[in-house]
Amino acid sequence: MKLIVGNRNYSSWSLRGWLACKQSGLSFEVLTVPLYGEDWEVQKRAREDIAPSSGKVPILWDGEAVVWDSLAIVEYLADKVGRDRFWPKQDDARAMARSMAAEMHSGYFALRNECTMNIRARVDGYSPSEPVAADVIRILQLWAEARARFGKGGPFLFGAFCAADIFYAPVVSRFLTYGIPVPGFAGAYMEAVWEHPWMAEWIAEARDEQWVIEQYEQPARA
Repeated sequence: MKLIVGNRNYSSWSLRGWLACKQSGLSFEVLTVPLYGEDWEVQKRAREDIAPSSGKVPILWDGEAVVWDSLAIVEYLADKVGRDRFWPKQDDARAMARSMAAEMHSGYFALRNECTMNIRARVDGYSPSEPVAADVIRILQLWAEARARFGKGGPFLFGAFCAADIFYAPVVSRFLTYGIPVPGFAGAYMEAVWEHPWMAEWIAEARDEQWVIEQYEQPARA
């Protein structure tokens, strides 16, 4: 398999696709494309491995199959290796995990737009807008319910690391970058995600990247 990702420091969707591939246990090659570089528009049209997705990342190639959406990548890989590797076994836990992942996939636009992912940055004195604060409250409520109902078997949302944690991993990064205050249980969960070996690998590579995307650095400098 071949996974095409964007800049590790900024691309939250790429992080999700990469974590999904790691979770699958399958061997895969990673190719990085620098998003919004001078030749990005040309690359999107010219590169055969990018063009089928209309320039979106992550993109997973598996033989002739091409998957270019992070949730679709999770489901595609779950079909290949078994759904229990990605989702909790209990019906009620699996229902909540899928709902949380879908809500993250399709919502929280205020948080995404105002607090772009920037693994290397730490912002002092950030004050969230009301829409961002509402997103944060909703996320913390979901984390609290998942941990209380299903998290007794480990430090993650449903005990063991699963697709729900994959989808909220970039949120952990955003909360850390912008200094979002969280209660103790959420801080412990964030620490577990941040120190996960796969996350540590991604973070180290993000910090080693030479690319800087100015449009994503402005909030960090404000």
